[in-house]
Amino acid sequence: MPEQHMSCWEFPPRVNSFGAWKEETGPLKFSLPLLQMQILVILAVIHTFHFVLKRLGLPMLISEILAGMLLGGSGLGLCKGYSEKFINIESQNIIGILSIFGYTLYMFLSGVKMDMGMISTTGKKALTVGIISLLAPLLLGMATAVLCLKVWYEEADYLPFIAVTHSLTPFPVIASLLGDLKILNSELGRLALSSAIVSDLCSIFLTTVTIVAKTGDDKTTETALVNVVSVAVFVLVVFYILRPAMFWVIKQTPEGRPVKNVFIYAIILGLFACGLCSHLFGQYVMFGAFIFGLAVPDGPPLGSALVEKLDTMVSIVLMPVFMATCAMRTNLFHDTTDRKRKEILANFVVILVSVAAKMGACFVPLVYFCKMPRKDALALGLIMSAKGTVNIATQILIRDSGLVDNTIFTTMVIATTLNAAIVPFLVKQLYDPSRKYAGYQRRNIIHCKASAELRILACVHEQQSATSIINLLDFSNPTRDNPISIHILHLIELVGRATPLFISHDMQKMAVSNHSYSENVLLAMNRYQRNNGAAALVHVFTAISPPKLMHEDICTLALNKLAVFIIIPFHRKWNAGGTIESDEQPIRNLNCSVLDMAPCSIGILVDRGQLGRSSSQSVYIATIFLGGNDDRESLAYAKRMASSPNVNLTVVHFLPMEDIENTKSEWETMLDDETLKDIKYGSLGFEQVNYIEKVVKDGPQTALVVRSMASQYNLIIVGRRYGIESPITSGLMEWSEFPELGTLGDLLATSDLDSSASVLIVQQQRQL
Repeated sequence: MPEQHMSCWEFPPRVNSFGAWKEETGPLKFSLPLLQMQILVILAVIHTFHFVLKRLGLPMLISEILAGMLLGGSGLGLCKGYSEKFINIESQNIIGILSIFGYTLYMFLSGVKMDMGMISTTGKKALTVGIISLLAPLLLGMATAVLCLKVWYEEADYLPFIAVTHSLTPFPVIASLLGDLKILNSELGRLALSSAIVSDLCSIFLTTVTIVAKTGDDKTTETALVNVVSVAVFVLVVFYILRPAMFWVIKQTPEGRPVKNVFIYAIILGLFACGLCSHLFGQYVMFGAFIFGLAVPDGPPLGSALVEKLDTMVSIVLMPVFMATCAMRTNLFHDTTDRKRKEILANFVVILVSVAAKMGACFVPLVYFCKMPRKDALALGLIMSAKGTVNIATQILIRDSGLVDNTIFTTMVIATTLNAAIVPFLVKQLYDPSRKYAGYQRRNIIHCKASAELRILACVHEQQSATSIINLLDFSNPTRDNPISIHILHLIELVGRATPLFISHDMQKMAVSNHSYSENVLLAMNRYQRNNGAAALVHVFTAISPPKLMHEDICTLALNKLAVFIIIPFHRKWNAGGTIESDEQPIRNLNCSVLDMAPCSIGILVDRGQLGRSSSQSVYIATIFLGGNDDRESLAYAKRMASSPNVNLTVVHFLPMEDIENTKSEWETMLDDETLKDIKYGSLGFEQVNYIEKVVKDGPQTALVVRSMASQYNLIIVGRRYGIESPITSGLMEWSEFPELGTLGDLLATSDLDSSASVLIVQQQRQL
């Protein structure tokens, strides 16, 4: 049983202070100033710890637990004066209620973010891992607990509950870990999320049954039966009455408009009502909140609106306070007898067996039956055995219910802290999602045979931006003899849900969600395919993921579809008048990540409005050639465009003055000459191709020539040439606005260039 204390309460309670100079007792004798001071100190200590520990790769959870230990019974709480003023019994009740309220909101938001549609599409691998990773540690942990009770320490009758606690795989913990490791939408991350959903739902069922069984032991069988029926009716009402009502709310919300506040208020009131029902049914308050959260359709408009309004306060203030107050109840300096040490040792044995069983249950079937690489299988086992906020919350509930004393609770918190610190480090060592992008085959345009199918992956962020992509593809001149296979990837920011979503519209996977994603993109691309017939084969995909992880979706799709060229839009957008309409830094960060990891050649499209015109008109395209891999790749793509009767191509070859030393090697010079040969001597076979040589002495002169020609063309294609030094571009990088575009790409994309020409910056395949 937990320790019992007697305290005196003053009525009416003193809430507001009248000032530090008007009261002899000081403002901290009043509940509201004391609560504000507690929150301020807790958050300050947490972020002080995290400022140091994040450099060691440790998650925020470690800082929250350490802050709680420092401010609680394991640290400053040992000082009598501090404990009486700062963490007295009355204030503990108040901040405890606030922290439990925060955790209830956290579980509600976890339910909102969980995609229930994934359950119906979960593969056999995820289903097997989810079930076995729960049953194996549960059975082996229970067996170990029973064995310890019989042969070691008979009084530790709580050990089976320890086994159950460490058998759980909470979905919020796994989603948070994968997000911190930035592998949320990797192949391993998707498998872990699907498995965690299965395991977590099974865990909720087992936990509910355990609570009902305990009710039957403590009270009567009739009470337990009433609770079972009540819980079943509650779940049915939530999913068959309240969930359809929320879909009605979505139908009442016009596309692109926010949900009305009255509906948000009604859902929050429903959250409190469901929490109250949990108490009436003998369940914890978090049960009703989580079930109600599962009934909310994830993603926009409703799920994202709730997350947007509640998540900041919950994740930044309430949950850190909750975790710190949980850790404040630990006591690392409890006097322990030999019997208590034996009890602690038995506790650690059960925890280790449960964790080892969970890892083994994931590792063995994946390696020997699914043929997964050993490192990946071991990494998945570690992920599924991860502990976090939900585990700490479960442990505090066990402590408060009197099943374990404070010493055993402290032991459990220490085990969870070690797990949270070690697992992310080991997963990073075992699993590197970028290694799969290392290419051992040439996947670029210049090595693509003239008659071979050109495989292009084009990305769009907004449904309206598909027009410029379509016109660029038209310039590529798809024909029956030179067909194009186009994979369009619509990228949508992950909001209001925890699980990334990848939709293949060819395979009709729209049933995964109740929202119609990419409808306008689908219509535009279907129209494009009808216009081109067999010359263009179009496939449309939608990826919903965090902006920091979108590069995983792009590179993975390019790898799987054997793409030779990726087209991604520039982060800056111009309107029809030539002024800047938007400047999205997350898109710029995404482009940099794709440039670093792309398994094939890549082009960044800077659309200034000229690509939105009809493709039936004559188009003037220029290619600036300085030499090198990227310039040869850009010229190869331009040559393919030159076969279109509507394209007039001009190749501008910049050469250094004779008295300037050429920094290119003989091999590079020979490759450049070979690439230019058919253009230079007119043997390409197309009349609308012109070749111009420009001799310059330095970077400023090159900039003057490029600026003067920019307004003469609709599209200018340049190589990225990132990090390549040349006398032709000397001094230009010092004034670069967008260094990731290379010297000429930055010059043509800068905001002070008086031109409406669009630009395509090309980088040849790097991962070789």
